[in-house]
Amino acid sequence: MIIGCPKEIKDNEYRVGLTPAAAALLVQDGHEVLVQKSGGLGSGIPDEKYLQAGAKIMTTAQELWEKAELIVKVKEPQPVEVEMMREGQIIFTYLHLAPAPELTKQLIDKRVSAIAYETIEKEDGSLPLLRPMSEVAGRVSVQIGAHYLQRDKGGSGVLLGGVPGVKPGKVTIIGGGVVGINALKMAVGLGAQVSVFDVNPVRLAYLDDIYGGRISTVVSSSDAIAEEVTHSDLVIGAVLVTGALAPRLVTRQMLLQMKPNSVAVDVAVDQGGCFETTKPTTHTNPTYFEAGVLHYCVANIPGCVARTSTFALTNVTFPYLRKLAGFGLRKALKEDLALAKGLNVHGGEITQKAVAEAFEAYR
Repeated sequence: MIIGCPKEIKDNEYRVGLTPAAAALLVQDGHEVLVQKSGGLGSGIPDEKYLQAGAKIMTTAQELWEKAELIVKVKEPQPVEVEMMREGQIIFTYLHLAPAPELTKQLIDKRVSAIAYETIEKEDGSLPLLRPMSEVAGRVSVQIGAHYLQRDKGGSGVLLGGVPGVKPGKVTIIGGGVVGINALKMAVGLGAQVSVFDVNPVRLAYLDDIYGGRISTVVSSSDAIAEEVTHSDLVIGAVLVTGALAPRLVTRQMLLQMKPNSVAVDVAVDQGGCFETTKPTTHTNPTYFEAGVLHYCVANIPGCVARTSTFALTNVTFPYLRKLAGFGLRKALKEDLALAKGLNVHGGEITQKAVAEAFEAYR
């Protein structure tokens, strides 16, 4: 199979969909691997490394898209990339289609087979291709929140860890999944006062057992969230419903009750966001004020730590990519039920339930 890895073109997206080591294994399997010129530079990978792995360097994206049967990427296709797609082509990347009806329609019209990393799901309900980027995003969200709490960055001037004689800052994390747990690690490590919400009492009991009296665990409800958010310096949205729009759990009214210049980081923005006030932002223009609160809603947070993210992502995407290339689409999906759940669009139809429901809601 001819596998193409284009250079990412989303705003300040420095990750790349394929490492040289992964490219070398695909070449050893007998596949032809095409990598766009300078595609790996943002992750510290020069073209020479891909050439040494046996890949071919394509000068332009157009050339790569025209030749490749399977496209492996990181972020959802941008409009210029959609134009280059052709019927029957396999697109393997993060898609986040629930809040993106226009992109969904374009993929339907192009009659491509679009497989989303974020909906590949194992029997135990885990999301193996979402996990490493959720780990990165969760950890970075606290770093970002601490950064923007600085007064010179527009924040309230609170140091999350405090100092002797001065209380630490308060962090509220909405969601106790992979993002939430990793945000929790960082917030506790900084010495902040931390509350974490989740709908699953078992998950909360697990977190309470690990962190003991260092955190507060709360079963999620509108009233409880409102109470905690009001007293918080930093709120992190870490909610996920696989493939579906994120529920709006933090209202504008809740944010209006926060101290002026507090910070809200919505990691759920890829799925529409869990704050009523969420609007997707970019690394170029990452923040805005709404309801007196500084919002950070960048839709590709892990792109800012591209080298770590690229290698972490390829570690988990490669086994599935190898199956797709080796078996072909139909056999790979039949052989691997987790991979089959990743198929979002195929043959002009939506094939993922949550995406279909979201798409119909927009019509």
